[in-house]
Amino acid sequence: MKFLFEKDTWQEIYGSIRKNKTRTAITIFGAFWGILLLVGLLGAAKGIENSFNSMFGDFATNSVFMSGSRTSMPFKGFQEGRQINLRLSDVDKIYSEVEGIKFVVPRNATGGQVVHGLKTGNFTVFGDFPLLDQVEKKSLIEGRFLNQNDIDNNKKTCVISDGVFKELYDKNEEVIGTYIKISNINYKVVGVYKAGRFGGPNNIHIPFSTFKLVYNRGDKFSWMVVTGDKAFDIVQVEADVKLLLKNLHKIHPKDNRAFRGFNLGKEISKVTGFLTGMQFLTWFVGIATLIAGVFAIGNILLITVKERTKEIGIRRALGATPKIVRQQIILESLFLTLLAGSLGIIAGGGVLMLIDNFDLLVNPTVNIPIVLIAYAVLVVLGTLIGFIPAYMATIVKPIDALREE
Repeated sequence: MKFLFEKDTWQEIYGSIRKNKTRTAITIFGAFWGILLLVGLLGAAKGIENSFNSMFGDFATNSVFMSGSRTSMPFKGFQEGRQINLRLSDVDKIYSEVEGIKFVVPRNATGGQVVHGLKTGNFTVFGDFPLLDQVEKKSLIEGRFLNQNDIDNNKKTCVISDGVFKELYDKNEEVIGTYIKISNINYKVVGVYKAGRFGGPNNIHIPFSTFKLVYNRGDKFSWMVVTGDKAFDIVQVEADVKLLLKNLHKIHPKDNRAFRGFNLGKEISKVTGFLTGMQFLTWFVGIATLIAGVFAIGNILLITVKERTKEIGIRRALGATPKIVRQQIILESLFLTLLAGSLGIIAGGGVLMLIDNFDLLVNPTVNIPIVLIAYAVLVVLGTLIGFIPAYMATIVKPIDALREE
């Protein structure tokens, strides 16, 4: 280990690098690019995952959004084009007859002008049950969400998003217990929540029962969220629910347009599979590039040893042992690998910071242990590959080397 701290050792390495700047740059580029690619792709994969989670993370993932549409086929005396309206009685039937149901949450919605003091704004007003908070978890800033007492007593209470708060209230204004006017009816604000990307920033939630009375909806509702138990296939749950609704509303079994839907669980499975495949591809490409870069270092050092045959011969003639020559070559290989790895990690981190600053992805990061493991693998491979040119250097006979021109 003494040779590591000798000035002559590092002067020789510096001289070799300085003498062949272009070759040195080419030597370290492969390993540099490999670890840059690995860090960049892993960070991008994490950013895509975070972006998806920020969009749908508040929802129960095993869910389907379903609404009534118009029939496309005549059936049992009904003409095509009939509007299908979902009813509260459908919810009870789904609970009792479809296997694997966890939650069924009916929802209503309308838009309109909302007033608070001298400020007004146009927002979406939802009629909801407290159960919505189980399916689409609200990140409350203050107050509470709707409760069963609000439903049972048709209370004029509401929960608003932070986007609504920003438009209707001053920054430090007290909000809980204040009133906003929706369709000329005053509603007491009982909660404020941070809106997610998917739910929209400007939403107001009032009790389903109150919405039904104010807007004269009877037992009809706009759409529902159906959540299945995790043990059940959400695609099959969706098919079973639609089949039941077709029987209840006298719709042809092959009519695929009578109900609109978005299967969140199915889409999440696709994205999860894509992310898994992307991570596997990232590791494969990154490691393959790292190995290729390390072999490039070994090949360049072999060329360097060949070009320095006379120099090595002179050193051997002056008393340098094969061990010293071998250590010198291995140390040069290790140094180039460390330099390439360090630059690659710094560049990869810089790329991820740029992606984050431009909001292209949400928090694209790589776990430090993963980076350290990749760095350690690179260093170990760089050291091992250095043994090949080091061995070639030690088998050079001084007398033969001195004869070469």
